[in-house]
Amino acid sequence: MKNQTSVDEFILLGLSDDSTAQVFLFLIFLSIYLITLVGNMLIMVVIRTDPQLHTPMYFFLSNLSFLDICYSSVTVPKMLESLLVTKKTISLSGCIAQIFFFIFMVGTEVFLLSAMAYDRYAAICNPLRYSTVISYRVCIQMVVGAWVSGFLDSLVNTLFLIDLQFCGPNYINHFSCELPLLLQMSCTSTFANEMVVFTFSMTLGFAALLLIVASYVCIIGTIFNISSSEGRQKAFSTCASHLTVVLLFCGTAIIRYMRPTSGYSDTLDKLVSIQYSIITPMLNPIIYSLKNKEVKTAVRKLFRI
Repeated sequence: MKNQTSVDEFILLGLSDDSTAQVFLFLIFLSIYLITLVGNMLIMVVIRTDPQLHTPMYFFLSNLSFLDICYSSVTVPKMLESLLVTKKTISLSGCIAQIFFFIFMVGTEVFLLSAMAYDRYAAICNPLRYSTVISYRVCIQMVVGAWVSGFLDSLVNTLFLIDLQFCGPNYINHFSCELPLLLQMSCTSTFANEMVVFTFSMTLGFAALLLIVASYVCIIGTIFNISSSEGRQKAFSTCASHLTVVLLFCGTAIIRYMRPTSGYSDTLDKLVSIQYSIITPMLNPIIYSLKNKEVKTAVRKLFRI
């Protein structure tokens, strides 16, 4: 340890070292980022300006759109910068900060998606008590609870990183800093970090996913008990967009972090990370616009189409 040099910055290898490919990738991801910003801002404006969308479901959707803007902004701007500059470095403090905000946004999104699942459960399975169960006060509490839970999850996961030492090599074979990659590069014991990450994240993550699964089990059971096909179709259409978003986000995140350590390439890891951290925030407003008649009607009214 005495002969090793402490590392205070890392080099992000990114997606490619070919200069022509980097320009091409910059244009692609810049377009995706702009679509993400415009699409999610549009959803927020439409919900804000249309009184018919002032309901709990769209209140949660508006918060999801705001969260997706923050979520995408944690990694994409630094990624775009690295595609243009020669020195693709990030400081240790910057790397830890990026990990903190990334886990913060991911955790908050999981908890917010579980709150949205419970909202759909209350609307479909208990329609007569819906306005009582999901009041405006309850909506505020659920959203605040999602943000606080995400913050605590991130704080616990990154707090112990401050005590770790990094002695090199300082190359990160990724386009952003991620907690598992940083732990692998530490030259001190990471056992305590790994136990905290596993215990805390698995407990909170499992609780959120359990609520989503339980809500949809009840929803599907209720939909099958509806006698008319029109009623079943209407009930399913109210939760189809949310279910699609859950499968896209949670499915790829589980593949990324719950996969076995062997048998996966770095390239596949990067592709999966791109899917849930960059592509999904762009797709969310598109999914809710295409699959939701009320949102499409509100967009037409906003632009007077």
